[in-house]
Order: sequence, then structure tokens, then C-alpha cells
Amino acid sequence: MINNAYFLNLKNYFLDNVGWSCFQLGVFCLPSSALISYLFLLVALVDGSLKRKDLYLREYWNYPLVFVTFLMIIGCLHSHTGWLAWLGLFNWLPFFWCFWGLQPYLLTPERRKKCASLLVLGSLPVLITGFGQLWLGWEGPWQIFDGLIIWFISPGGKPLGRLSGLFDYANITAAWLSGVWPFCLASVVHPFIFGRNRAISCALLIAFISAMILTDSRNAWGAIFLGLPFVFGSASWSWLIPVMLICVLPVIIAVLPVFDVGIQQVARTIVPDSIWKRLNDMQFADTRPFEATRIGQWKIGLNFVFEKPWLGWGAAAFSILYPLRTGLSHGHSHNLPLELAINHGLPVSLLINIFVFSLLLISYFYRIFNNLNLQNNIIVDRAWWTSTLILICFHATDIPLFDSRINILGWILLIGLRCMIYTSKSDNIS
Repeated sequence: MINNAYFLNLKNYFLDNVGWSCFQLGVFCLPSSALISYLFLLVALVDGSLKRKDLYLREYWNYPLVFVTFLMIIGCLHSHTGWLAWLGLFNWLPFFWCFWGLQPYLLTPERRKKCASLLVLGSLPVLITGFGQLWLGWEGPWQIFDGLIIWFISPGGKPLGRLSGLFDYANITAAWLSGVWPFCLASVVHPFIFGRNRAISCALLIAFISAMILTDSRNAWGAIFLGLPFVFGSASWSWLIPVMLICVLPVIIAVLPVFDVGIQQVARTIVPDSIWKRLNDMQFADTRPFEATRIGQWKIGLNFVFEKPWLGWGAAAFSILYPLRTGLSHGHSHNLPLELAINHGLPVSLLINIFVFSLLLISYFYRIFNNLNLQNNIIVDRAWWTSTLILICFHATDIPLFDSRINILGWILLIGLRCMIYTSKSDNIS
């Protein structure tokens, strides 16, 4: 068990030291430059680790990560992808260290609120470059600091017509914006990013939602609806959920083929073509083979798992095996639990998923469920929990984690959930 008195000392230590300053700079720079962000976060990580080096094996949340580490290394020794298997460990093992070493920087609600503010403010370049590429025809690459930061901005978006901004692809941009936008909503309900100025928070919220819609990502569209009830809390569900259902009902009727043709045509006159066609993939109905669909990829991915269920094939296996089986090329299986099982085996996939969902559920019942008010700190933690849920849902149909900025964002959110449990267990930590 963790000694709360120990963390009270850490709380005082990490208030003004170099590690805390570097952590804030790393969070702010994260969407703009992974390299600069990682350098700052590395300093924060080393500093944080040195102050709690004796606690790693006393922290029971680290046990599944230690076990997963051993299984991943053993799997690499028997992998079918050679050096790629070892390279793939960098998507995981450094972040197991981060989960422990960065906890002191998110220990209190005030620090989580500061981190949330920096994530929102750091996203401004994403919004600006995204709107610029679509509406003003901006084109990269843009370089600053002698090429230390390079933004590859595609005119008209990437893919064409979809907002991608300084990220490489619209789906990655959608994941980032979706993971941050609940903090904008929380700041409108209870302002904290720009002091008490709700007008700027409203403008920023509109910009976030507009950008998410323009990414043309179905996950991002879903994230807008998923975020509302959880940020507002269960006290609002009696009126908010019926309103949301009324708004989304025409879309459901327009998309699903189970409704009467006449009613469906009426719904399709209300819902823009770009929305309902995108949701049921009509534009690909006659051209996309089954193996190129998500369901086709998952079916073949499951076959890979059944063939090597214990230690997997090694990192990047899907991108190598899938073309050999289907003649089509895909970089991953578009489902993170499945990808983990293919690469590292079922035990690793189960352990990591149990770890993540345990954090999600326990933090909800410890910190969110028992706090129904909209006070400043509570609503930030509610938005934090919502952001984590949204990124988890993203990884059910895509794997934006392979962008290092999304990866560290996800781990920062998980660290915050662990710290919420600390907070809820100690009335002395504020």
C-alpha cells in the first residue's frame, strides 16, 4: 500500500521544482513536437523517479506491467518479425516507467487542472493549421528552430477534404482533438482555462467541435455525443439524454436499412449526405472487398491469434502477414486488444486491458460516481475520465496509439486516473 504521508511530502516538493516545470512544458509542446515534448518529459520522468525509486514494487498497479514486460521480452525471443519485434517494445515499455515516474505531477486536482489547461492551449496550433489547410490552402512542410519542429501540412487536408492539420493523417488529428475536447466543455461549464472568462472557452469549444466534424472521422463524431453526458454528470441525464436521442434519431433512421423507405428518405433530406453516407460507407459499397473492411481485418486477425495465442507473432506482424493472406496492405488490425494479441499473445492483451479498465472503473466509483456537483476540480476530473474513455473507444476501431503523441496523451490520462484514486483515498491531499 502507498503511504499518503509520503505523497504529501512529494506534493510539496513537486510544486516548484525543475521536474514540474519540465512536465508542464512537455505537455504544452506535445501536439506540436513529439521530440521537444519528450525531452522535457524525460527530465520530468527522471526527476520524479529519483524521488520515489524505492516505491516501484510497492505500488500494486505496477505488477501487471512488470509481468507484461517479461512476457513481451520472452515473445521477442520467439518472434517471427525479427528486429521489428524488439523495436515494437518502445511503444510500451518506456510508458510503463512513465506510469510510475510521472504520477507525482498529477497527484492533486489542481495539477490535473493545470495539465488539462495546457493540453487545450497546446492544441491551438492543431486547430489553426487545420482550418488554414482547408480554407486558405496552406501547405507545408513548415520548419522552425532549424528543422527541430517540422509540420507536414497537406493543402486541403489528408486525405483530401479532411482536416488533419499538423498531424500526418485526419484520423490521428481526430483522436487528439477528441481526447482533449472534454476539457473545453468542462471549462465552459465551470471556467478554469482563461480565469473566469466563459466567452473565450465557448469560442474554443466551438472551434474544437468544428475541427472534429471536419476531420470526417466517425469516431470523432461519436466522441462529441459520448463526451456530453459524462462531463455534465448523471444529474443531467434525465434531460440531456432525451435531447441527444432526439437529435441523433434522424441520423439513425437515415443510416440503418431496417426502417421504411419513405421514412428513411425523409430523414435523409434532414441529415446532410456527407454524414449518413459516411456512417454506412455507401461510397465504398461496390468497390471495397470484404477483406478491406474492419470486420474482414478482425476476422483474419483472430485467425492469427488462434495460430499463435500465447506469445504472439511479434510487433508489426499484421502488416507482414495480412498481405500474404489477402494480397491487400494494412499497417494494423484497427483494434488495439486484437493487435496486442497478434503481436504479443492473449495473456499480454488480457493483462493490459484488465489494467486499463480497472483504472477506468475504480476511478469512476472512487472519484466520479460519488461527486455529482459541478465544482471546479470535480468537473475537471470528470472531463479527464471522459477523455480517457473516448480514447479507449477510439482504439476499438483504430489504433492512433502508433502516433507517439497520442500514445503519451493516453498514458498521461491513465496516470491521472491512478492519481484520482489517491485523491479520493486521502482527505489531506487537495
